[in-house]
Amino acid sequence: MLQVSELHQYYGGSHILRGLSFEARVGEVTCLLGRNGVGKTTLLRCLMGLLPARQGAVSWEGAPITALKPHQRVRAGIAYVPQGREIFPRLSVEENLLMGLSRFPAREAKAVPPFVYELFPVLQEMKQRRGGDLSGGQQQQLAIGRALASRPRLLILDEPTEGIQPSVIKEIGAVIRRLAARGDMAILLVEQFYDFAAELADRYLVMSRGEIVQRGRGADMEAEGVRALVAI
Repeated sequence: MLQVSELHQYYGGSHILRGLSFEARVGEVTCLLGRNGVGKTTLLRCLMGLLPARQGAVSWEGAPITALKPHQRVRAGIAYVPQGREIFPRLSVEENLLMGLSRFPAREAKAVPPFVYELFPVLQEMKQRRGGDLSGGQQQQLAIGRALASRPRLLILDEPTEGIQPSVIKEIGAVIRRLAARGDMAILLVEQFYDFAAELADRYLVMSRGEIVQRGRGADMEAEGVRALVAI
Protein backbone atom coordinates (compact mmCIF):
# COMPACT_ATOMS: atom_id res chain seq x y z
CA MET A 1 0.00 0.00 0.00
CA LEU A 2 0.89 3.67 -0.21
CA GLN A 3 1.65 5.16 3.20
CA VAL A 4 2.04 8.90 3.75
CA SER A 5 3.27 10.02 7.17
CA GLU A 6 3.35 13.59 8.53
CA LEU A 7 3.97 15.21 5.15
CA HIS A 8 4.74 18.95 5.12
CA GLN A 9 5.33 21.33 2.22
CA TYR A 10 5.77 25.10 1.96
CA TYR A 11 5.64 27.75 -0.78
CA GLY A 12 7.71 30.67 0.40
CA GLY A 13 6.34 31.45 3.83
CA SER A 14 3.03 29.63 3.25
CA HIS A 15 2.54 26.26 4.95
CA ILE A 16 0.68 24.35 2.19
CA LEU A 17 0.68 20.75 3.49
CA ARG A 18 0.34 20.46 7.26
CA GLY A 19 1.34 17.03 8.49
CA LEU A 20 -0.77 14.84 6.19
CA SER A 21 -0.97 11.14 7.02
CA PHE A 22 -3.04 8.54 5.16
CA GLU A 23 -2.82 5.29 3.23
CA ALA A 24 -4.15 3.91 -0.04
CA ARG A 25 -4.52 0.15 -0.32
CA VAL A 26 -4.16 -2.19 -3.28
CA GLY A 27 -7.58 -3.31 -4.50
CA GLU A 28 -9.30 -0.13 -3.33
CA VAL A 29 -10.21 3.30 -4.67
CA THR A 30 -9.20 5.99 -2.17
CA CYS A 31 -10.86 9.31 -3.00
CA LEU A 32 -9.34 12.58 -1.84
CA LEU A 33 -11.86 15.41 -1.92
CA GLY A 34 -11.52 19.10 -1.25
CA ARG A 35 -12.25 22.53 -2.64
CA ASN A 36 -9.88 24.45 -4.89
CA GLY A 37 -6.69 25.68 -3.26
CA VAL A 38 -6.53 23.28 -0.31
CA GLY A 39 -3.29 21.63 -1.49
CA LYS A 40 -4.50 18.53 -3.36
CA THR A 41 -2.30 18.95 -6.43
CA THR A 42 0.69 19.96 -4.27
CA LEU A 43 0.24 16.67 -2.41
CA LEU A 44 0.22 14.66 -5.64
CA ARG A 45 3.34 16.44 -6.89
CA CYS A 46 5.05 15.46 -3.63
CA LEU A 47 3.92 11.86 -4.04
CA MET A 48 5.47 11.77 -7.52
CA GLY A 49 8.70 13.47 -6.48
CA LEU A 50 8.02 16.54 -8.62
CA LEU A 51 8.24 18.58 -5.41
CA PRO A 52 10.52 17.38 -2.61
CA ALA A 53 8.69 16.94 0.67
CA ARG A 54 10.03 19.35 3.30
CA GLN A 55 9.20 16.93 6.12
CA GLY A 56 7.57 13.55 6.47
CA ALA A 57 7.82 10.21 4.67
CA VAL A 58 6.20 8.38 1.77
CA SER A 59 6.38 4.58 1.46
CA TRP A 60 5.13 2.32 -1.32
CA GLU A 61 4.77 -1.44 -0.89
CA GLY A 62 6.83 -1.29 2.28
CA ALA A 63 9.79 0.61 0.80
CA PRO A 64 10.58 4.29 1.45
CA ILE A 65 10.32 6.38 -1.73
CA THR A 66 10.61 9.88 -0.20
CA ALA A 67 14.08 10.42 -1.70
CA LEU A 68 13.37 8.87 -5.13
CA LYS A 69 13.30 10.92 -8.33
CA PRO A 70 10.06 10.95 -10.40
CA HIS A 71 11.37 8.43 -12.96
CA GLN A 72 12.40 6.09 -10.13
CA ARG A 73 8.87 6.23 -8.71
CA VAL A 74 7.49 5.37 -12.14
CA ARG A 75 9.83 2.37 -12.26
CA ALA A 76 8.53 1.37 -8.83
CA GLY A 77 5.08 1.01 -10.38
CA ILE A 78 3.47 4.42 -9.78
CA ALA A 79 1.61 6.24 -12.58
CA TYR A 80 0.23 9.78 -12.45
CA VAL A 81 -2.45 11.39 -14.63
CA PRO A 82 -2.08 15.12 -13.96
CA GLN A 83 -4.80 17.72 -13.99
CA GLY A 84 -5.03 19.09 -17.52
CA ARG A 85 -4.04 15.74 -19.06
CA GLU A 86 -0.69 16.93 -20.55
CA ILE A 87 -0.74 14.68 -23.59
CA PHE A 88 1.64 15.29 -26.52
CA PRO A 89 -0.60 17.11 -29.04
CA ARG A 90 1.66 16.61 -32.08
CA LEU A 91 2.14 12.89 -31.51
CA SER A 92 -0.41 10.33 -32.65
CA VAL A 93 -2.64 8.56 -30.14
CA GLU A 94 -0.52 5.41 -30.56
CA GLU A 95 2.72 7.34 -30.05
CA ASN A 96 1.31 8.94 -26.90
CA LEU A 97 0.43 5.51 -25.55
CA LEU A 98 3.88 4.15 -26.38
CA MET A 99 5.36 6.91 -24.21
CA GLY A 100 3.77 5.10 -21.28
CA LEU A 101 6.10 2.16 -21.90
CA SER A 102 9.24 4.19 -21.20
CA ARG A 103 9.92 2.35 -17.93
CA PHE A 104 10.41 -0.95 -19.76
CA PRO A 105 13.43 -2.18 -21.74
CA ALA A 106 13.26 -1.40 -25.49
CA ARG A 107 12.41 -5.01 -26.41
CA GLU A 108 9.27 -4.80 -24.20
CA ALA A 109 8.18 -1.32 -25.33
CA LYS A 110 7.33 -1.90 -28.97
CA ALA A 111 3.53 -2.26 -28.85
CA VAL A 112 0.64 -0.78 -26.92
CA PRO A 113 -0.71 -3.40 -24.48
CA PRO A 114 -4.03 -4.75 -25.86
CA PHE A 115 -5.84 -4.18 -22.55
CA VAL A 116 -5.49 -0.39 -23.02
CA TYR A 117 -7.49 -0.54 -26.24
CA GLU A 118 -9.93 -2.93 -24.60
CA LEU A 119 -10.60 -0.39 -21.83
CA PHE A 120 -10.77 2.55 -24.24
CA PRO A 121 -11.95 1.32 -27.70
CA VAL A 122 -12.07 4.91 -29.01
CA LEU A 123 -8.28 5.08 -28.73
CA GLN A 124 -7.88 2.12 -31.08
CA GLU A 125 -10.29 3.71 -33.57
CA MET A 126 -8.26 6.94 -33.48
CA LYS A 127 -4.75 5.59 -32.93
CA GLN A 128 -3.32 7.33 -36.01
CA ARG A 129 -4.88 10.72 -35.18
CA ARG A 130 -2.83 13.42 -33.51
CA GLY A 131 -3.52 13.75 -29.80
CA GLY A 132 -4.27 17.45 -30.20
CA ASP A 133 -7.15 16.66 -32.58
CA LEU A 134 -9.08 14.68 -29.96
CA SER A 135 -11.88 16.10 -27.85
CA GLY A 136 -11.21 16.93 -24.21
CA GLY A 137 -12.84 13.73 -23.05
CA GLN A 138 -10.88 11.62 -25.53
CA GLN A 139 -7.66 13.31 -24.42
CA GLN A 140 -8.49 12.39 -20.83
CA GLN A 141 -8.97 8.77 -21.89
CA LEU A 142 -5.66 8.96 -23.72
CA ALA A 143 -3.89 10.31 -20.63
CA ILE A 144 -5.30 7.50 -18.50
CA GLY A 145 -4.46 4.92 -21.16
CA ARG A 146 -0.87 6.20 -21.35
CA ALA A 147 -0.55 5.82 -17.57
CA LEU A 148 -2.02 2.32 -17.65
CA ALA A 149 0.37 1.26 -20.41
CA SER A 150 3.12 1.33 -17.76
CA ARG A 151 1.23 -1.44 -15.90
CA PRO A 152 1.22 0.47 -12.61
CA ARG A 153 0.47 -0.92 -9.18
CA LEU A 154 -0.56 2.57 -8.01
CA LEU A 155 -2.60 4.86 -10.26
CA ILE A 156 -2.96 8.51 -9.21
CA LEU A 157 -5.67 10.54 -10.98
CA ASP A 158 -5.94 14.32 -10.52
CA GLU A 159 -9.53 15.47 -11.25
CA PRO A 160 -10.17 13.27 -14.31
CA THR A 161 -13.72 14.63 -14.74
CA GLU A 162 -12.69 18.27 -15.10
CA GLY A 163 -14.11 19.89 -18.23
CA ILE A 164 -15.37 16.75 -19.96
CA GLN A 165 -18.81 15.65 -21.09
CA PRO A 166 -21.06 13.44 -18.90
CA SER A 167 -20.97 10.45 -21.26
CA VAL A 168 -17.17 10.25 -21.06
CA ILE A 169 -17.27 10.75 -17.28
CA LYS A 170 -19.43 7.61 -17.12
CA GLU A 171 -16.97 5.68 -19.29
CA ILE A 172 -14.02 6.75 -17.13
CA GLY A 173 -15.93 5.77 -14.00
CA ALA A 174 -16.61 2.32 -15.46
CA VAL A 175 -12.89 1.88 -16.26
CA ILE A 176 -11.87 2.85 -12.71
CA ARG A 177 -14.40 0.38 -11.34
CA ARG A 178 -12.99 -2.39 -13.55
CA LEU A 179 -9.42 -1.62 -12.52
CA ALA A 180 -10.33 -1.68 -8.83
CA ALA A 181 -12.19 -4.97 -9.26
CA ARG A 182 -9.01 -6.63 -10.58
CA GLY A 183 -7.58 -6.31 -7.07
CA ASP A 184 -3.97 -5.73 -8.15
CA MET A 185 -3.80 -1.94 -8.10
CA ALA A 186 -4.25 0.89 -5.63
CA ILE A 187 -6.11 3.91 -7.03
CA LEU A 188 -5.83 7.37 -5.52
CA LEU A 189 -8.51 9.59 -7.05
CA VAL A 190 -8.44 13.34 -6.40
CA GLU A 191 -11.82 14.81 -7.26
CA GLN A 192 -14.11 17.78 -6.68
CA PHE A 193 -17.17 16.15 -8.31
CA TYR A 194 -18.81 14.61 -5.26
CA ASP A 195 -21.21 12.24 -7.05
CA PHE A 196 -18.42 10.73 -9.16
CA ALA A 197 -16.25 10.16 -6.10
CA ALA A 198 -19.09 8.76 -4.00
CA GLU A 199 -19.90 6.12 -6.65
CA LEU A 200 -16.32 4.85 -6.73
CA ALA A 201 -14.78 5.36 -3.28
CA ASP A 202 -13.93 2.43 -1.06
CA ARG A 203 -12.43 4.97 1.33
CA TYR A 204 -12.51 8.74 1.35
CA LEU A 205 -10.39 11.59 2.67
CA VAL A 206 -11.48 15.22 2.92
CA MET A 207 -8.77 17.86 2.73
CA SER A 208 -9.00 21.45 3.93
CA ARG A 209 -6.20 24.02 4.36
CA GLY A 210 -3.50 21.44 3.87
CA GLU A 211 -4.86 18.91 6.37
CA ILE A 212 -7.03 15.79 6.29
CA VAL A 213 -10.09 16.90 8.26
CA GLN A 214 -12.29 13.83 7.80
CA ARG A 215 -11.91 10.25 6.55
CA GLY A 216 -14.00 7.10 6.39
CA ARG A 217 -15.62 4.43 4.25
CA GLY A 218 -16.97 5.42 0.85
CA ALA A 219 -20.34 3.89 1.67
CA ASP A 220 -20.71 6.33 4.57
CA MET A 221 -19.96 9.55 2.67
CA GLU A 222 -23.54 10.78 2.44
CA ALA A 223 -24.38 9.93 6.05
CA GLU A 224 -21.22 11.63 7.28
CA GLY A 225 -21.96 14.90 5.50
CA VAL A 226 -19.08 14.86 3.03
CA ARG A 227 -21.12 16.62 0.32
CA ALA A 228 -21.43 19.75 2.45
CA LEU A 229 -17.70 19.76 3.19
CA VAL A 230 -16.71 19.88 -0.49
CA ALA A 231 -19.60 21.88 -1.99
CA ILE A 232 -18.44 25.14 -3.56
